[in-house]
Amino acid sequence: MDKLRVGILGGTGMVGQRFIALLENHPWFEVVTVAASPRSAGKTYEEAVGNRWKMVTPMPESVKKLVVMDVNDIEAVSSTVDFVFSAVDMTKEEIKAIEEAYAKTETPVVSNNSAHRWTPDVPMVVPELNPEHFEVIETQKKRLGTTKGFIVVKPNCSIQSYTPALHALKEFGPKVVVATTYQAISGAGKNFADWPEMLDNIIPYIGGEEEKSEEEPLRIWGKVVDGKIVKADGPIITTQCIRVPVTDGHTAAVFVSFEKKPTKEEILKAWAEFKGLPQELDLPSAPKQFIKYFEEDNRPQAKLDRDYENGMGVTVGRLREDKVYDYKFVGLSHNTVRGAAGGGVLTAELLKAQGYIVKK
Repeated sequence: MDKLRVGILGGTGMVGQRFIALLENHPWFEVVTVAASPRSAGKTYEEAVGNRWKMVTPMPESVKKLVVMDVNDIEAVSSTVDFVFSAVDMTKEEIKAIEEAYAKTETPVVSNNSAHRWTPDVPMVVPELNPEHFEVIETQKKRLGTTKGFIVVKPNCSIQSYTPALHALKEFGPKVVVATTYQAISGAGKNFADWPEMLDNIIPYIGGEEEKSEEEPLRIWGKVVDGKIVKADGPIITTQCIRVPVTDGHTAAVFVSFEKKPTKEEILKAWAEFKGLPQELDLPSAPKQFIKYFEEDNRPQAKLDRDYENGMGVTVGRLREDKVYDYKFVGLSHNTVRGAAGGGVLTAELLKAQGYIVKK
């Protein structure tokens, strides 16, 4: 099979590195271009990253000698690729502008950034939960004046630790959700060497994170109306987001009340049987079992369970009835795999499978 040529915008940062690590030996996609800020442009990828390679696996040989392009040289970058993953580090307005500029060169953009998450005709997708939102791409193309170019985004990394588990229970009508997320430092693009003050510490604030955690699930559960995504009215979600001294893996402690309270057995059955389009299509990065429940009282644990299904699955535990709400449980997802680059790769696989991303 002739692989699609992929570019990584913002390829030297942590999420860009994760994209490169995940795409090594991918059956459908091949990284041919890395673009970054002008200060990295002209260097080989190996030189540009230097001692800042943050993945546990070594840098793939295939990218070491790629000469980094200037991400602002949009025509030149676009001419080398069939589509791009975007992980650029810029202001929101700059990201919006550059992603639209790439789309207008007929280059599909699968973005890890938050800039376009609320653009009404840009789908924000967890592939198992709301692939039907892809239908607004046609409206977006009309607005951009493109035939092949468009933008699709993935949601915030922290909501993946509880939204899939709630989505699987939609038939019971979740109506009130209280979630506290315990978020790894890689979510800030850092490790302990960069951020020594996180050792032996917890910071009870992550800028903008609570608003995203409360609102973005409602967009995922929204409906497409006249080529726009209209967010759902409920459930009511309230959150607190806390930074904890963990390298990778966002954990959520969740309390939920339902319109029709299920039994514990019904919840466990819904989680075990939940499948989405990626599982039905057997996409290369799709977890076989998306949601896994642990019976042990002390699971899921970030260190033991974040890499479940290569970091693409969601793990859940400690489901029990509650005195104030109907139930409580703990969820965990890998924030830079499922929550960032891996979620982006799976989204691109689904877009290819459905004919949205094709060879130029």
